[in-house]
Amino acid sequence: VQYAESGGGLVHPGGSLRLSCTASGFRFAGYIMSWYRQAPGKERELIATTMDRDGTTRYIDAVRGRFAGSRDDARSTLYLQMNSLKPEDTAVYYCKRTFYDNDPWGQGTQVTVSS
Repeated sequence: VQYAESGGGLVHPGGSLRLSCTASGFRFAGYIMSWYRQAPGKERELIATTMDRDGTTRYIDAVRGRFAGSRDDARSTLYLQMNSLKPEDTAVYYCKRTFYDNDPWGQGTQVTVSS
């Protein structure tokens, strides 16, 4: 099992980014997938979960209304559209199968929101 996150970068507050995560080593379509982030000095937290059957996404309060998750099962890829970014969104972002604690983490993608 492997995950490869991409799409991060440096943006100004209010800006947007679209993250991608390509997974391999399992049948992507059959799994609930989640985005996580780890801010400097803080523990990694789950921020969005995209369901397998209907592709709907649930969010933590801090990102709801600003972030939008989606998936392309044919490409084994999970996406996170991030709008209205805030400095507190600065973190390394990861994806992984939800509930599979033993899956290895990918390298993540750094998102920095700063003026």
